[in-house]
Amino acid sequence: MPKLAQYRAKKDAATGAPENVSILHVDMDAFFVSVELLDRPELRGLPVVVGGQKDQRGVVTSASYEARKFGIHSAMALRTAGKLCPHAVFLDNRHELYSQWSDRVAAILARFSPVVEMASIDEAYIDLTGTDRLLGPAFAAADKLLREITRATELPCSGGLASTRLVAKVASDQAKPRGLVWVPAGSEEIFLAPLSVRNIPGIGKATEAALNVLGIEKVHQLAAVPLERLEELFGRWGTALHRKARGQDTYEFFVDAEPKSISHNCTFGEDTADRDALESMLSLLTQKAGKRLRDAGLFCRTITLTLRYTNFQTITRSHTVAEPTNLDAAILATIKELFRATWNGTSKIRLVGVALTSFLAASSATGQLELLDAGRREKLERLAKTADRLRDRFGFSKIQLGGSLRAPRDN
Repeated sequence: MPKLAQYRAKKDAATGAPENVSILHVDMDAFFVSVELLDRPELRGLPVVVGGQKDQRGVVTSASYEARKFGIHSAMALRTAGKLCPHAVFLDNRHELYSQWSDRVAAILARFSPVVEMASIDEAYIDLTGTDRLLGPAFAAADKLLREITRATELPCSGGLASTRLVAKVASDQAKPRGLVWVPAGSEEIFLAPLSVRNIPGIGKATEAALNVLGIEKVHQLAAVPLERLEELFGRWGTALHRKARGQDTYEFFVDAEPKSISHNCTFGEDTADRDALESMLSLLTQKAGKRLRDAGLFCRTITLTLRYTNFQTITRSHTVAEPTNLDAAILATIKELFRATWNGTSKIRLVGVALTSFLAASSATGQLELLDAGRREKLERLAKTADRLRDRFGFSKIQLGGSLRAPRDN
């Protein structure tokens, strides 16, 4: 897995589209469904919904274009989707499989640029600035990259090429499915003008409704509103709306950024008070977090447990260990202590989560697991390294600690 870039806010807000910058946003088309169809080609052409069964609590993760014709979309309740299209094929999530394919796509992206940000499991930003000598003009390089993804993985994808991250994302959305839209520098406002304000990243239903009340439905109408008026109506968000309507960013790439936290959660299909099931899932989540910690070359000091009950009451409990650690056994021991001290043993739980924070680089962390003798510690370190190598080769689900074997799939 290549080392990936991230975005951060600039100290000074951008006043316009930067010159000679080429950012490509790659969006995998109906990614989860597309991955499932690789395993089940007989489902091609059928309405397919990924996320769970139509009678379960939960939401749609992805829907095929055939299913979308019935009004089904991601984040819709599964039961609603079942009513809209009862004859659709509903499939459970297979997150480890999706992660493996996402890693393959990331590896392809890294061949085209040293600066890649995986914004999510199915979308990424690639900085093609300065790659002309190796790859040719940015538009040609973007086209070649998208074709290579589909050739190597058989997964469809779309792309948007622009001088800012925001416009690149809007462009890739307009390119779907299997397309590429290029917005040359200087034409950002022209490109955005006829689009609905809802096409702008960050503008959700609430903001859209508030703008509609003001008679603003299209981006060009939003762009025509003076900055002072937007700030009067929306405060600091008004400043962002003014900038977004012009396609401007206040973000830049930065590479080799250490994460501030590592976390994994699971929402159960049915609320449960089964102690074995809960502790099994906590073991699985701990192992996932621990592997990411080791992959980043970090040790953690603070370990946090999250519990969410049936009534949506959410409780977090943290503990800072005496010595930094990156070993699953040490992290899990703390998580179990927090769990047994927090849960009353009878209340049903909807969600559990594990988070790691207060990081130290491996070179700075010394003396971890002092309570274990040197032989025991060395054995655990060898076990973790061996397990990680096998997981990288065969997938995470193939290698797990015994305590997590009966854990259900996590979200």
